[in-house]
Amino acid sequence: MADFVALTWVVRMLEKSIVVLGLPESGKTTYLAALWHLLQARKVDSKLKAPRLRAGEAPHLNEIARRWLAGRKQERTSQDKNRTVTMELDSVAGDQFVLAFPDVAGEAFAQIWEERECDAEVISSLDARGVLLFIHATDIKVPNWIADEAQLSKRLGIERAKGETIPWEPRFAPTQVQLVDLLRCLQEPPLNVGSRRLAIALSAWDLAEGEMQSPEEYLAMHLPLLHQYLHHGLHPEWEMKVYGISAQGAEYDGDGEADEPSAGAKKMRDLEVPSERINVVDGATKSHDLTAPLFWLLD
Repeated sequence: MADFVALTWVVRMLEKSIVVLGLPESGKTTYLAALWHLLQARKVDSKLKAPRLRAGEAPHLNEIARRWLAGRKQERTSQDKNRTVTMELDSVAGDQFVLAFPDVAGEAFAQIWEERECDAEVISSLDARGVLLFIHATDIKVPNWIADEAQLSKRLGIERAKGETIPWEPRFAPTQVQLVDLLRCLQEPPLNVGSRRLAIALSAWDLAEGEMQSPEEYLAMHLPLLHQYLHHGLHPEWEMKVYGISAQGAEYDGDGEADEPSAGAKKMRDLEVPSERINVVDGATKSHDLTAPLFWLLD
């Protein structure tokens, strides 16, 4: 009797999740909206393809993608509407990923710095090995020096009250101080899970690329404390990359009906392939592939 050998094709289904961090209005929801459109439209090359969703998640993604296509600002994620979007994605190598992408309000991460506490729901999303940290490239709260404030007040003819005490609050801290502390918390119990990959996403990159710097050079110049921490403060087992990401493409229209249409938003709406609004800069490489940071985090 002839021997028969049954061959079974095994598809690698990898259950993976990422941590999506960012202070308020750093670009997290806009990224998710543009990502969903790009994956659905399939008009540009990408490292991850063919999204399949868990039940009940399509309405939210379709709504934010609709606003993205129309050139409208996204509604801010409130802390009582935190959600995790779960997608099944195929990679160019043939692997399949079940990706959990938490869409968490920036206030939840600001709370870690300001109040030294965190909701249990948010804590449960912070144990992933891949970390995607969003920083708005031009909305950076920088340190203020007393001498500079006094000189500016003098030039503007503003009389400063002497002897008046202004209470300091944690929310006044510079952006890079808050982000360094957030990353430090991920390396301390109970959030420390060992080695991680960290992708820094400098959002609104179209507003910063005029300085003719790479994303990492831009980070070093405008957030030097954070840049130093990334290279000398992270655990040696952590890996890090910096991306410049323009998921929006230009200035959006205002939310009010009386607002004048933005020229940039009109130009975006006139594009034959909306996915080409997206630009992702990785060192000297530029593409429309918004999945590139995710692919690196999942690889």
